[in-house]
Amino acid sequence: MSKVPLTVKGAEQLREELRQLKTVERPSVIAAIQEARAHGDLSENAEYDAAKERQSFVEGRILEVESKLSNAQIIDPATLDVDGRCVFGATIELEDVDGGESYTYQIVGDDEADIKTGKISVNSPIARALIGKYAGDVAEVLAPGGAREYAIIDVKYI
Repeated sequence: MSKVPLTVKGAEQLREELRQLKTVERPSVIAAIQEARAHGDLSENAEYDAAKERQSFVEGRILEVESKLSNAQIIDPATLDVDGRCVFGATIELEDVDGGESYTYQIVGDDEADIKTGKISVNSPIARALIGKYAGDVAEVLAPGGAREYAIIDVKYI
């Protein structure tokens, strides 16, 4: 399996989710299954079916998170020697050339991406257009809505 790029914060969030799943969710599901079994006939026991379904989800998610962490390539942008270039983990301040609107995005892994918090996937069209550029450059983004140009105002490694 290929390496999964993660920021330090993203890896920590996955570790916390894994801890939560193993120490809280898993024991809770086991207790729910035991309680449902105590109610008798399992063939018509909706609580038992729901608890088993939840157990399947929790165990699947544990395997998924463990796999992502074992294949993670954790990148700390503050330790990179990239001389002001847009790279994975960088926080980039942009300005729409046509509209004049300002945006601030951090380029992160697919699992960390959340546009509401200003985190875009390294595989998104805008991130692909930004990678390798410097402050002062203009990046042309071929987005589903058409081509747009963004001026790179600043690149930070937080």
